[in-house]
Amino acid sequence: MLPPDQVYQLLRNLTSPVVAITSAQGDEKNGMIIDSAIRASIVPTIPRIGIFIHKFNHSHGLIDESGRFCLHLLRTDQYDLIHHLGFQSRRAVDKLATVPHHTGRLGVPILDECYAHFECRVVNAMDTGSSTCFLGDVEATGHGGTSMRKGDVMTAAYFRANLPKEWKASYERLLKEAQGHAEEASRNIKREAWVPKK
Repeated sequence: MLPPDQVYQLLRNLTSPVVAITSAQGDEKNGMIIDSAIRASIVPTIPRIGIFIHKFNHSHGLIDESGRFCLHLLRTDQYDLIHHLGFQSRRAVDKLATVPHHTGRLGVPILDECYAHFECRVVNAMDTGSSTCFLGDVEATGHGGTSMRKGDVMTAAYFRANLPKEWKASYERLLKEAQGHAEEASRNIKREAWVPKK
């Protein structure tokens, strides 16, 4: 077996694009950044997305309670948005207060500027210990104006390779904190069926 750090670096090859996830429950709404989203269906008429959301993230409760979320593919020129949504907590600041958005068909916030967006209704979930994998049926799609035709989709590899130097220390600190929160919880997986709250 390789050392854990080497295994982790190899597993990074499986990372998804860097995406924004928005959610809402009642009057509460939030946006966050993840690199753990996957296409979960090969059937064109049954589009599905799987996302892994850590339980310590504020958005986890919103998605778990509402059974809805929106995934946004981002462009390679949207570092400022990623920094805004990903480097601070909703518990400290209303992250969507200064981000142009509107309410989508499922009642979740849709970012006005993105490469493309997918509104999803949760149809199943799996506990992973530190996070939950939410499986969502895509019920509506779109993009921000002409954004889909501008630039490339932000990948995790591109993000790390081009991360502004002044943000690197914060990124590494936040990653270590998240890994610390997740380490013990990852060993305790609850094997139970997910039941929609609504």
